[in-house]
Amino acid sequence: MPDLLLPPADEMAEHIVYVLADALPAPSVVSIGFFDGVHRGHQTIIRRAVRRASDLGLRSVVVTFDRHPMEVVNPGSQPELLMTSLRRAQMLAAQQVDLVVVLPFDDTLRHLPPDEFVDHVLVDPLRAVEVIVGTNFRYGHKAAGDVATLTDAGRARGFRTEGVSLLSLDGVAISSTEIRAAVDAGEVERAGRMLGRPHFVDGVVVRGDQRGTGLGFPTANLQVDPRLAVPARGVYAGMFQGPGNEVHAAVTNVGINPTFGGSQLRVEAHLLDAHPDLYGVTAAVDFRHRLRDERRFDSVDDLVTQMGRDRNAARRLLAQDPGDAG
Repeated sequence: MPDLLLPPADEMAEHIVYVLADALPAPSVVSIGFFDGVHRGHQTIIRRAVRRASDLGLRSVVVTFDRHPMEVVNPGSQPELLMTSLRRAQMLAAQQVDLVVVLPFDDTLRHLPPDEFVDHVLVDPLRAVEVIVGTNFRYGHKAAGDVATLTDAGRARGFRTEGVSLLSLDGVAISSTEIRAAVDAGEVERAGRMLGRPHFVDGVVVRGDQRGTGLGFPTANLQVDPRLAVPARGVYAGMFQGPGNEVHAAVTNVGINPTFGGSQLRVEAHLLDAHPDLYGVTAAVDFRHRLRDERRFDSVDDLVTQMGRDRNAARRLLAQDPGDAG
């Protein structure tokens, strides 16, 4: 897997819009979906749209939404997300598309019948010539629209529809739902194979108990958006990306520090070969290998001994990854 190098926000910003005030000046090839995680299946769909746009000499456009539809349709039932809305837009823009459109999924959009959704989103503002979606794509009020109805709508409005079959891994279709389940179970290697990169979370480094420094294992305590999918409690090897896209190998504990009687779930990364001052910075940590479950130790000395073993194991595993982590 490649090193964790997330697309720089400033470089991606020019490719992302949140309001379509006017119609595009030229026709476009459009791909549309929520695209949580921007996983390998999503990438296949988007690459197809980019290729078709290039073949036709048109602009490639990806349309996504600012929140999960279930957050509006049935608040409280929405799943944990694989990435924030901003990060998803940046990752989509990094797929070599010309434009990413992030639409507010609100009550107005939610209640549009399929035909009106097509006119409001695809035809009037984007002047779609081709629309490329996954075969499981649904749209419109009560998700009444599917690839078949989109194909019919396109015939009436002058655009072509293509449904792209879902990719599979080990006989299971790759989906955001499957990836969330793998993350929730701590199966980060499997999640990474479906994503095409390690699963990561980002947030702001905040002060914790500062207990790690006294133990010889200083950590960066990452304050993560509670809506994000965090792996099951345990210890993981991965990479940490801080300011200036600096990347460091890390051991990350996801848990409550039971040896010290903790109860609050935390994401704490110990950088293996660097100890920069990170308080207040925005950073990201990825999860490449699960080292062990989190557990309560009988003594602090036993904990420190195990942390040393974790650090050594992480170095060995990360050194074996493609794109040697050092």
